[in-house]
Amino acid sequence: MKASVFDAVRAAAAQVMARARSVRIDDAGLASLTEALLGESAPPDLDPAHDRFGDDRSTLAFVLTLNAINFGSGWFPFLAKRPGRSGYLTIAANLRERFESLGPWSPGELASLGARDCAEVLGQDLVVPEVAELMGLFAAALNDLGRFVAERHGGRFEAVVESASGSAESLVADLARMPFYRDVARYDGLDVPFYKRAQITVSDLAAAFEGGRYGAFRDIDQLTIFADNLVPHVLRRRCVLVYAEALAHRIDAGELIPAGSPEEVEIRAGALHAVELCVARLRERGANVTAQQVDQRLWNCGQRPEMKAHPRHRTRSTFY
Repeated sequence: MKASVFDAVRAAAAQVMARARSVRIDDAGLASLTEALLGESAPPDLDPAHDRFGDDRSTLAFVLTLNAINFGSGWFPFLAKRPGRSGYLTIAANLRERFESLGPWSPGELASLGARDCAEVLGQDLVVPEVAELMGLFAAALNDLGRFVAERHGGRFEAVVESASGSAESLVADLARMPFYRDVARYDGLDVPFYKRAQITVSDLAAAFEGGRYGAFRDIDQLTIFADNLVPHVLRRRCVLVYAEALAHRIDAGELIPAGSPEEVEIRAGALHAVELCVARLRERGANVTAQQVDQRLWNCGQRPEMKAHPRHRTRSTFY
């Protein structure tokens, strides 16, 4: 029987951690996190991607459009942010206001957007070189989405999900046809897939539609975490992930960690594998929990001021 995409993601992360040199998982920290998750109430869900619009088409188009530009954390320190909002929450809130006032872009409109259009909608200033670079990447990602919907799915956002026939794995594989979703690293001769944004698209659809209609996936429980730079940061602050001194110093000093470097792959794989180990322990204790649910709890925890008070790793990548 062929392994699923999700099995491949899990297996690769485990292989990376068996060879890792700069990141390790601390067993005592993992045990402490397991106990905390059993005892803590879940923090409030802060993600605007999970809030429905008045009609299903707008909700679906918003989730797909937002996740097309759900990256850029390495550039976020340069963004103009809303008071008290992170880079992602600023982008999501501005995009949502555009949808509320003017509705979704059509596939044709998405395919023709430029960096200036993105900057205007997202409240950014192209005079800042780093912002201009990110807005250019956002435009390219939205152009890809417009062509993807138009050419592969007859110009219908609904067909993107309908074609997956209730399979999260099929939707992830379809989205990964777009370059910015093709989230596979190379590490020590291994292909290491993460598919962060393709997986989180499935998760956001399930949340926005409460598991019904365009959010109904029979294999939703197979999703892994959405390996980015926030969940590893939370795991580091909670003493689950431990970084080698040199790597820790670079991150704390605000140095960029290159995309695809061994250290960057180990950070993402470490977070993913640590959550898998945590989920196994939680299930042994009788908890009915998935990696996706643990990811959401850790991500929401990462919005707390005490988490934001410490530097997280920054990588300029179109994958997160």
